[in-house]
Amino acid sequence: MSNPVFFTAAGSLDGMAPGGLFVLEGAEARHAVAVKRLEAGEPVDIVDGAGTRMTGRVAGAAPAALEVECTSVAVEPQPDVRLVLVQALAKGDRDELAIETATELGIDAVVPWQSERSIVRWKGDRAAKAHAKWQSVVTAAAKQARRSWVPEVRPAVDTAGLSAAVEAADLAVILHEDAVRPLRSVLEGWQAGGGGAEPREVLLIVGPEGGISPREVTRLCDKGAVTALLGNHVLRSSTAGPAAVVLASDILGRWAATAP
Repeated sequence: MSNPVFFTAAGSLDGMAPGGLFVLEGAEARHAVAVKRLEAGEPVDIVDGAGTRMTGRVAGAAPAALEVECTSVAVEPQPDVRLVLVQALAKGDRDELAIETATELGIDAVVPWQSERSIVRWKGDRAAKAHAKWQSVVTAAAKQARRSWVPEVRPAVDTAGLSAAVEAADLAVILHEDAVRPLRSVLEGWQAGGGGAEPREVLLIVGPEGGISPREVTRLCDKGAVTALLGNHVLRSSTAGPAAVVLASDILGRWAATAP
């Protein structure tokens, strides 16, 4: 059974080495002590959300502090091909379900997209709160999946902003039911062509419940995006992204290596 994982601030594990003592404080420490009831001698992993994982054993536990003796430190590099889920805002928390599942499956970043047909709107104070909620969702999912990297939640974009992101990406794929080429064919063709310089970034673009408007498809394709068919059935907005992450991770060899 894998060790329980707790998060600390990015960079706080810098300089840690076997034999050193790390003190975890705050909400994560309270969870470890009060909920998990960890005791001296039990194994635990502390990760900083930026790729560093410290493995150790509990040396002491207090209500708001967990002392961990370091036994090893590992730094997990970012994959050569980073997957970014561009998720259109959707009603009924389906967008949050999409990013949660995609995080568990290994997405590297997510982009909230205010598409033309999105019923949900991020405006004013709600935008900041919604963005913070998305970051909380992916952080919790990363912890559940015992990841050492927490996906970045990038600023929300409208279609103009997404067009600029498409133009800057190595590959941008619109998951669309009217597409002709399967996603597998698109990814394999891009990979066979060299896929551009490393590191590379692939955008996986998912529309809202009502689908991406023809005008948006044209606009994004004019900036270099390609459409791809994910399967024979129409998937919900909450399902399409995670399904694409699974297929893309397999095709691009992201699941070939064993995580620490």
